[in-house]
Amino acid sequence: MIATKLNTFAGLSLILDRVSEQRDAIEWVTAKAGSPDARYLLLDAQGDAFLHRGEESLRWLDASERERLLAHASWSLLGIADGQPHFMLLLDESDDIAALEETFNARRAGLREAGLLLASDEAGLFAYAKGLAHWQRETRFCARCGAPLQLVSSGHRAHCTNPACGRLHFPRTDAAIIVIVEYQGACLLGRQAGWPPGRYSTLAGFIEPGEALEDAVRREVAEEAGVLVGDVHYHSSQPWPMPASLMVGFTATALSPTIRLRDGELEDARWFTPQQIIDGLADGSLKPPTPLSVSYQLLSHWLQQRAGLDLDALSTR
Repeated sequence: MIATKLNTFAGLSLILDRVSEQRDAIEWVTAKAGSPDARYLLLDAQGDAFLHRGEESLRWLDASERERLLAHASWSLLGIADGQPHFMLLLDESDDIAALEETFNARRAGLREAGLLLASDEAGLFAYAKGLAHWQRETRFCARCGAPLQLVSSGHRAHCTNPACGRLHFPRTDAAIIVIVEYQGACLLGRQAGWPPGRYSTLAGFIEPGEALEDAVRREVAEEAGVLVGDVHYHSSQPWPMPASLMVGFTATALSPTIRLRDGELEDARWFTPQQIIDGLADGSLKPPTPLSVSYQLLSHWLQQRAGLDLDALSTR
């Protein structure tokens, strides 16, 4: 089974060349950073981006704005898109955010909000920049010797400054599985206690060391819902830099419908037929996962495959 459409934040390779082979070419990167067609995605110290006020688009800075107003801010190369070099520009706590919003006629938005507003290419670039910025902020000292780290490779590597160590550190991504489980025409959805009333979603969890993705699916579903899973098939993936995850989506078939909630992570778990989903969405007793997440796409694809239903249409009635 494959995804019917790209997940939010995915598909960035369709428009962006990350030019990873050029990241250590200091003269080349510096020339691109100062070129008139350079674009800078501005992030504040919390990882929020600047959007045009009153619009649903990023407020990109050009090289002259960066040099004139934010020459002190650190920048990192993201890549080349439409022939233009794209960079991330990172603010710190000392910057006057309110003044910058006024200067740029912009407002700030987090990735969860902006991901539902921005065009897919800008949403993907924001997610990329946010993930890189989080790693840079969190990775300040060498994990081997404790010495300070220095960013290299245009912001994509961190080098230990201790000559006796010299270890290179790379951006970290934490893989997690997320799965829609089926049994005889019904799908398994669960909810956590802190979610809004009626919100149900597919089950998810992080990969453990030495664990295959398919084994993680079986373990997580058994741990959270007590359901035993047989066949597991890849569906799609989604970068999820909140702060540093990669969601790997699957479909799976249960061996039995028996549910036994075990570890306290879930408040409830149920089997839903397509008709129960239709009825729950219609009367408001069921709220689907946010369209931002791959969970929504897993449920959407399952409904389309099993009943020819359009989750987008059902959710907006």
